[in-house]
Amino acid sequence: MFDDIRPYRNDEVTAVIQKLINEPALQASIAGIKLPLTYKIFPSLAKLIVKVYFKSRLRKFKCIDDIQKEVAKYLYHLIDTSCSHFSYNGISKIDPNKPSLFISNHRDIVMDVALVNLALYQSGITTVEAAVGDNLLNQPWVSDLMRLNKSFIVKRSEKTKRAMLTASKQLSSYIHYTLSENQQNIWIAQREGRAKDGIDKTNSALISMLLLNKGKETSISEYLTQLNIIPVAISYEFDPCDQDKAKELAAKEATGEYQKSENEDFDSITRGLVGKKGHVHIEFCDPILGDFEDSKAIAQAIDEKIIANYKLYDSNQKAYELLKNTEIEPSDNPLYNRLQQLTNEQKKWLLTMYANPVLAKETLNT
Repeated sequence: MFDDIRPYRNDEVTAVIQKLINEPALQASIAGIKLPLTYKIFPSLAKLIVKVYFKSRLRKFKCIDDIQKEVAKYLYHLIDTSCSHFSYNGISKIDPNKPSLFISNHRDIVMDVALVNLALYQSGITTVEAAVGDNLLNQPWVSDLMRLNKSFIVKRSEKTKRAMLTASKQLSSYIHYTLSENQQNIWIAQREGRAKDGIDKTNSALISMLLLNKGKETSISEYLTQLNIIPVAISYEFDPCDQDKAKELAAKEATGEYQKSENEDFDSITRGLVGKKGHVHIEFCDPILGDFEDSKAIAQAIDEKIIANYKLYDSNQKAYELLKNTEIEPSDNPLYNRLQQLTNEQKKWLLTMYANPVLAKETLNT
């Protein structure tokens, strides 16, 4: 019933890894990153080197837990090199004996869920199965990699309304089944696509999808208890992709559209992983429980918790202040260097994405 979207199981790991080892496109992708000069001059040799390396490294992986432990090592390294400080709070609000549906704001394609997972892993809590849109899985080997690391597929590219509804019902059923029957934590972003403008707002359609599996005899309050939604506020001092986002937002404002380059998502993933982020904080909020009128009311409750628990940094406050000024002057403000090489419109958007969390908190408190 869920074979086309679920993560791989332990008994599938060996076969999938062998398939990945022999995947030319994956070999080429890694060789282009790790051995760029060799790959340019001797592409076959570079791919062979990658294949031999894969064999020596990946053959030790026999189950999903082996892969998760290796990912954790890589994450520790990433945090050491890209974050000046990583912190989390609110773990006590998570009942380790009751599976949770974590819904977070969405700023980075990979790091959001990776950091949530790391916080859980360090706290002895089961890591999540993570939702990933099929729009990011343009190659079968990318899908294989994600599904090996406890990701399930969200079908976003269905062509008809009927197909989209069928996919939504399947996803809703899968999430409830995974929580209730498999006793497995789940993570999903509060909206499709990153909040490039810094406005963290839950798409009520996401909540409507979650409620599709609710029986008519079950109240919203009862179903929310079963889902055990825990909002998560993820706060980055600096966004490694902020200039790219500013350019996209400025282009959309000027022309009404923006055309992604062929490898733009992959480049964003790479930059988000290795780029400097400064301080990063994760706050786990109280569960969303009680009686709500509809999906919009639930979405609003999630938004309020995420906004209230979002950690503001000096970068947010400085951007808020700078937006009030017509001229951006050099100062000790680390945002200044990020504004270089940008047009005035692009500068406005970069500052706006950092300032919007400040505005959101002000609005929430009024």
